[in-house]
Amino acid sequence: MRSSPLEAAHEAAGATFTDFAGYRMPVRYSSDLAEHHAVRQAAGVFDLSHMAEIGVTGPGAVPYLDHALAGSFGAMPVGRAKYSLLLAEDGGILDDLVVYRTEEDVFLVVANASNRQVAVDALTARADGFDVEVSDDSDTTALVAVQGPAAAGTLDALVVADRLQPETPLDELGYYRVLHALFDGADVLVARTGYTGEDGFEVYSDPAVATEIWDAILEAGADRGVVPAGLAARDTLRLEAGMPLYGHELGTDVRPAQAGLGRVVAKDGDFVGAEGVTPAEDARVLIGLVTEGRRAPRAGYDVVHDGVVVGSITSGALSPTLGHPVAMAFVDPSLATEGQLLHIDVRGTAIPSTVTAFPFYRRTPKG
Repeated sequence: MRSSPLEAAHEAAGATFTDFAGYRMPVRYSSDLAEHHAVRQAAGVFDLSHMAEIGVTGPGAVPYLDHALAGSFGAMPVGRAKYSLLLAEDGGILDDLVVYRTEEDVFLVVANASNRQVAVDALTARADGFDVEVSDDSDTTALVAVQGPAAAGTLDALVVADRLQPETPLDELGYYRVLHALFDGADVLVARTGYTGEDGFEVYSDPAVATEIWDAILEAGADRGVVPAGLAARDTLRLEAGMPLYGHELGTDVRPAQAGLGRVVAKDGDFVGAEGVTPAEDARVLIGLVTEGRRAPRAGYDVVHDGVVVGSITSGALSPTLGHPVAMAFVDPSLATEGQLLHIDVRGTAIPSTVTAFPFYRRTPKG
């Protein structure tokens, strides 16, 4: 089992660990609910060093990415990030990714930890014939994220203290943007993406300085209510935000449009998987469900309509923010209309549920 470069810091903070994608990662520090609420009300700091980072460098980077991924990257400016998909030959989803353009011919592709080898192997194989170098930089990259309404103020405090020196002011860093910076003289990347439905930042660094970054963010955010947060809180936060998770909502048996990701796919693109990307007309589609009562549906529970199984839950939980259960499910397309009444079979009890649009939770914009 692999260890995060922040493992000692997690142990000192009293973390409970779990095996996640072959890594020993913190699942919680205090309680799932406390950490969830901290992100919604202040901010949480996450160790995401288990994620896979893959470098793509060279004059052929843009045409290569247009071929390897289901997106279009030619018009993507330096300093931007883009959500994309790595597809199998038949159009199924091998992984969902975030791609950063950090220089003209330099891109950073961030894949899920559980799909690191799949992504590395596929991206390496697809580089044949392109003037590009693909490198697995996962073991030489650490990743610390701070998510929540206090995230910006916390990083601003590090700028004021001259520990974090961004190449441009942080308040000019828009959503799905990335910039170069120094932290105590060490090169880092600061991105503004996130997976919680809140404003937030990610700091990519050499593992040697990860602990200093982690400690500095927590110290700067202590008076703001910023706390370390584990994988359990991250999962309920992303569910409230209606964000799909590979292995639950995404997989090789799912086409992008089924999961509401048709917008990610380049129209008329000549990419791997293009020929099979269109799902069958009767293929089940991803929906959101709001459930009555407090019994949370779980992955694998049947979705029923008029006594007939019409789908299956992929993720579900009692929403800490909303106070009622929410779930994601694949159902027959004829029943995917917002407001449609369905039932979830929760251990033999039919629980009424209503189809609702994503996200379940949306933060209130400033101003």
